Amino acid sequence: MPVFHVFLSWTALFLLFLIVISFGYCLYVKHIHTKYDHIPGPPRDNFLFGHSPTFLRLMKKGDIIHDLFLEWAETYGPVCRINILHYVALIVTCPKATKEILMSPKYPKDRFYSKIFNLFGQRFLGNGLVTARDHEKWYKQRRIMDPAFSSLYLRGLTGTFNERAEKLMTTLTDVADNMTEASMLHLMNSFTLDVIAKVAFGVDLDLQEDRSIFPKAIETCLKGMLYIARDIFYEYKLKNRPFIKKVREACRLLRTTGAKWINDRKTAMQNGDDVPKDILTQIIKTAGKVGFFFLRVKKEVDDVVGMKQEISYDDLGQLVYLSQVLKETLRMYSTAPGTSREILEDIVIDGIHIPRGVSCYFSSHATGRMEKFFKDPLTFDPDRFHPDAPKPYYCYFPFALGPRSCLGQNFAQMEAKVVMAKLLQRFDFTLVPGQTFDIMDTGTLRPKSGVVCSVRHRDQNK
Repeated sequence: MPVFHVFLSWTALFLLFLIVISFGYCLYVKHIHTKYDHIPGPPRDNFLFGHSPTFLRLMKKGDIIHDLFLEWAETYGPVCRINILHYVALIVTCPKATKEILMSPKYPKDRFYSKIFNLFGQRFLGNGLVTARDHEKWYKQRRIMDPAFSSLYLRGLTGTFNERAEKLMTTLTDVADNMTEASMLHLMNSFTLDVIAKVAFGVDLDLQEDRSIFPKAIETCLKGMLYIARDIFYEYKLKNRPFIKKVREACRLLRTTGAKWINDRKTAMQNGDDVPKDILTQIIKTAGKVGFFFLRVKKEVDDVVGMKQEISYDDLGQLVYLSQVLKETLRMYSTAPGTSREILEDIVIDGIHIPRGVSCYFSSHATGRMEKFFKDPLTFDPDRFHPDAPKPYYCYFPFALGPRSCLGQNFAQMEAKVVMAKLLQRFDFTLVPGQTFDIMDTGTLRPKSGVVCSVRHRDQNK
């Protein structure tokens, strides 16, 4: 009997402790609300979870959360508050604030953003170039990487871009000869990964012919990253255990494979063996030291490239309208929809006092589709980016801005222009019935329906 009384006493104390902790936490959440509720924003779904129930509903429906950010930005103004538990984030669409915060090194990436790159206890990207919050640590890594992405080095990669693009052309030629259909999303994903593997690691994946496990592993990791960001309780739900296991396995596959490629290359260089002059070699060496538009763009490709197979670096510079088409595509369909920074000191944005301790999210998806920045924003108009047109003022940033902008943006645009020119040079594409322009969010934004097309050889007389 005394043992039973002791057990009840300890149970009562434990429950009292939980009640005190819960009450204290609720008071803290109330304090946060009081501190930041002067900032405009949509009504919270409930006191404790804030707006997270709305985000979860969107995820279950398969809707794009960035469209909601666009709606809120247009409704509540250039600074819009979001609450999740005791966390506060701001959607910022003010160009002046975008310039001030993104162009300065004193605003680090926020802690929550960095944490999502550790997927369910399995290291994914770690504390690397994308995730490092400390500016000095990031800067040291960036200095090592910069020479591998210099314009001089990228000029030498056009041969690889052409070679891999030709493999894609061969695949599409078979499709056109057999008058069948092709999933352009799958083919372009495979092409991109082929190019990265070749120019970065000197590895031939040949994904055009062989469906590798790597694209699936990358997609799985990106989905895991997305679920962690949107649902803080995701890993604690039993029904999610099978997927969590897949994410951990995918992380291990990508990291162990990458580590093997790097170690093999280091060993080969130490042994004096011949090694590819690719990005990996450059990095290791440096680290050792320190509609109508469619016809128009076709005509431009014909005038600049003609029917030659090898597209040179100088050719890319002459494909001006093709560059405009690419930029306009990224405005409407930004692959990376935004970036975030942590505010470590009080600031004022658009006349609104912002106390320190919040994260500011800058949505290129939202600003790229706002009427006040781009007239008739849902109309595809490459002339917005004509060389003589006014430059968008800190409202167009598909590769982010400032010192933390995407290191590989020139690489990506060169690769895209080479393959776009070859596609326009040789084929005509027609979307099959049922295809849409809807987007899905898998950590990056991509077409929802796969862009399945019928492919035909282009009539060169047209």
